[in-house]
Amino acid sequence: MTTSLESRFAVLSPRLNRPPLTFASAALHGGALLLLAFLIVQACYRTGILAWSVGIAYIAYDTLLLAFVGIKTWPLRHARPQDQPATPRPSLAVLLAAHNEQAVLVATVNALARQSEPPEIIMITDDGSTDATPQVLLDAFAMEKAPYGEVATSPLLPSLRWLRLPHGGKARALNAALEHAGCEIVLTVDADTILAPDAIEAMRSAFHREPELVAATGLLAPICDHSLSGRLFQWFQTYEYVRNFVSRYAWMQVDGLLLISGAFAGFRRDALSEVGGFDPESMVEDYELIHRLHRFSVDHDRGWKIRAVGEARAYTDAPGHLAAFLKQRRRWFGGFLQTQYWNRDMVGNPRFGRLGTMMLPVKAFDTVQPIFGLIAFFLLIFFLATGRFVLIWPILAIMLAKIVIDLSFHFWSIALYRRWSGDMLPKGAARIFLASLIEPFSFQLLRHVGATWGWVAFLTGRSTWGRQERKGILARQL
Repeated sequence: MTTSLESRFAVLSPRLNRPPLTFASAALHGGALLLLAFLIVQACYRTGILAWSVGIAYIAYDTLLLAFVGIKTWPLRHARPQDQPATPRPSLAVLLAAHNEQAVLVATVNALARQSEPPEIIMITDDGSTDATPQVLLDAFAMEKAPYGEVATSPLLPSLRWLRLPHGGKARALNAALEHAGCEIVLTVDADTILAPDAIEAMRSAFHREPELVAATGLLAPICDHSLSGRLFQWFQTYEYVRNFVSRYAWMQVDGLLLISGAFAGFRRDALSEVGGFDPESMVEDYELIHRLHRFSVDHDRGWKIRAVGEARAYTDAPGHLAAFLKQRRRWFGGFLQTQYWNRDMVGNPRFGRLGTMMLPVKAFDTVQPIFGLIAFFLLIFFLATGRFVLIWPILAIMLAKIVIDLSFHFWSIALYRRWSGDMLPKGAARIFLASLIEPFSFQLLRHVGATWGWVAFLTGRSTWGRQERKGILARQL
């Protein structure tokens, strides 16, 4: 039987109601591809530094984005904690998405129960788990297993509910949970994400302060296991997360924020229901949803806002090994391409304000940006292998200048992030300096490899939760 949520989604989904390909969108996406092809040709016919035009374009583009973020984050240097609004405050339910998460489920629930402002409902949305989740919940919370589609309640923790569902994917599980979460605000929290003690209080306050706020992301810090590989991946991903969240703040200033983190995100329940919930066919259901919220707000003149809330903090399990990392980035980038394609009519469209004329054109170029980066690197190796040293020195000079720019931005963004997040970062200037030197030749290339693999995911449409090992969260509990 079709639910009202599914009916609304069927009407509003750009996936199901394919929008036309506009001239602006075709020009921007096609232009990015043509530029890539043109610059690759330069490597075949040029003998001077322009043989590395693809690398120059890659560096110039990234530097322009850093300049934009630097300008738009200037207000963060005076950031201070927001005052907490007086009561009454909106009711809040946490939808805890879980699939075979027996190892971390209890720790995550306990972190939610110990919040300074605990949620009215903690709903474990169990997407067809086949592990020992039932026994874990029985032992920890005295919860008896209910039939599929029915909700069990804990006698030890009355706010804790357990909704069992047949395996159908995260989006379907969250949509089913919406029917049972009768609160004004819903938080989606992954089972491998541990919230700071005041995270829900901060998120609840943000929605209370701003009635137009319909979606918000908290700040996340990655946690990997204690292996050498895990420590390296956590090191690089920590600074990557910092830059990403500072960038989100910048785009928030022009009402162009598209990316929130479904691992810890808040939504006004009425708005979420009004646009039809999460898309079960999307590889990145949180990212796709934000596009639909923006689209609905413009179409119906709602003035909805999307925010990043610096006072709401959490720690999330992150891949600490190469294969897991590449698979994650494949899904992320494949989902990005998928969403960009479904919302192609928004790209370059002034009807959507600066989201349409600034953010989405940037995203059009981002579809090929990882390929620019990989080709630039392989051209450099090729020039070295073929003895074209006359090119190497100017290329290295350009790269050195970029490293200096990146290092300056890195220190700047970390200083801003510490103020914004309440010092949610490890200390150590040497660590920052070393990461800036090594990253362009290591972690950045791995990100580009994963993103290029994402093109395969996009073209094949493969999407699955897969088998996930939560070694980072487990290591943090030891």
